[in-house]
Amino acid sequence: MTTQEKKLNILFAASEVVPFAKTGGLADVGNALPKALNHLGHNAIVVMPAYKCVFNGGFELEETGIELEIPVGSKLVFGKILKSCLPGTDVPVYFVAQNDYFMRDGIYGNGRDYDDNCERFVFYARAVLELIRRLDHTIDVIHCNDWQTGLIPAIVKLENRPIGVDCETAVLMTIHNLAYQGVFWHWDMLLTGLDWRFFNWREMEFYGKLNLLKTGMTYADALSTVSPTYAEEIQTQEHGCGLEEVLRHRKNELKGIINGVDYGVWNPETDANLIASFNATNWKTEKPKCKAELQQIMNLPNESDVPLVGIIGRLAEQKGWDLIINMLNAWLPNADVQWVILGTGDAHFEKAISDLVYKYPTKISAQLTFSNELAHKIEAGSDIFLMPSRYEPCGLNQLYSLKYGTVPVVRETGGLKDTVTNASEQAIVDGSSNGFSFGEYSNEAMNDAMHRAILTYTDHKEVWNQIVENGMRQDWSWDHSATQYVELYHAMIDRLVENVANC
Repeated sequence: MTTQEKKLNILFAASEVVPFAKTGGLADVGNALPKALNHLGHNAIVVMPAYKCVFNGGFELEETGIELEIPVGSKLVFGKILKSCLPGTDVPVYFVAQNDYFMRDGIYGNGRDYDDNCERFVFYARAVLELIRRLDHTIDVIHCNDWQTGLIPAIVKLENRPIGVDCETAVLMTIHNLAYQGVFWHWDMLLTGLDWRFFNWREMEFYGKLNLLKTGMTYADALSTVSPTYAEEIQTQEHGCGLEEVLRHRKNELKGIINGVDYGVWNPETDANLIASFNATNWKTEKPKCKAELQQIMNLPNESDVPLVGIIGRLAEQKGWDLIINMLNAWLPNADVQWVILGTGDAHFEKAISDLVYKYPTKISAQLTFSNELAHKIEAGSDIFLMPSRYEPCGLNQLYSLKYGTVPVVRETGGLKDTVTNASEQAIVDGSSNGFSFGEYSNEAMNDAMHRAILTYTDHKEVWNQIVENGMRQDWSWDHSATQYVELYHAMIDRLVENVANC
């Protein structure tokens, strides 16, 4: 058997995993990618902290009998390992339990970040490696995710693998959002248990502070991020968040892989949240039923021919809300377009939206909260989905929209650029378009893209239908993404095998 044919044992280390704990997209990946890896015939396990929400979530947690004594700085901290499975699967999930660190109301903070977050995730990182030592099978790949796992590659490399990690065990560091780096004051270096000589600008230090994401990026065998374009963008000063030099230095070991969609959850053919199911064959008759229900739920006039624009997401500068508010102020008085908004976030954006809903109640409706059920209904009932992000490492809503026949209008950044093909004249002729996009972050560029989308919807139905069906027939499933991860895992292992004599 060649290394490329070998079935792999993969440990997926993540600080949050759906349905146990979630603050962002990492949690979705932590559920979907291990399932997809197992579906491809590999053996994935997940390791995450045992937060208060895990104990309160009604999940069946099994005692493993594994007790932990973990060095954190100058003290020993005690904990244990619990076990469950990803719901509906046999994918094991191991929980690192330590009540002083993790039995709290918030995952990373409660109103503000916890002061001891570095200590908490030093303990977690060392507990992951102690678990590997206590398992009865070898691990071929340790797949680390974001700064909370950044110490793991450093311990593996700098402590000469004394904790049961094989010389051919590959360590991958995935960056989900470079803006979050785990930066702490320099004295927290003492908590890591690593020598002060590694606290330097080439390795763990960042402008006089300890940076755990930089640490993981420095010592991992390879790096990945959640789209090819984002992999390029984060090597620039504009998007590198101060780590662009580190990323350029490792560009040959950096790969962008688009996150997948769990079509078991996001599929209009099987979605229990919808009043009518549909696919690329019958959407013309069934999708309008979802639109009518959405208009009713959101108290908008039942006007089937008026284009309905959906927007879902965090109300923050990153998501382009300054552009959206400007557009709404310009369009609502005269344009024959309906708008539906779901999300919560910055107070000044929430107020601006509330004021517009009060002023134009027949044209715009908003729920300034989050509802999973309503999110599904908006994806199914809207004609257009607007996503003008300043930056977007991957993005998932545009992928949901494609599957639900809701044409995305996006800015060409990160994963949005990689997944949405603009309806240029040439793309329309060759039948490759699945949406509309714009490059410059400006009101003018977004207005132009939206005008093109609205004009196509109202006046060029044949072209519109082609764009809708192109998107619905594309495969953005996790199996496709997981296959690329497996290829990367094997390439990492092959490099280690070549260097094993030096281990």
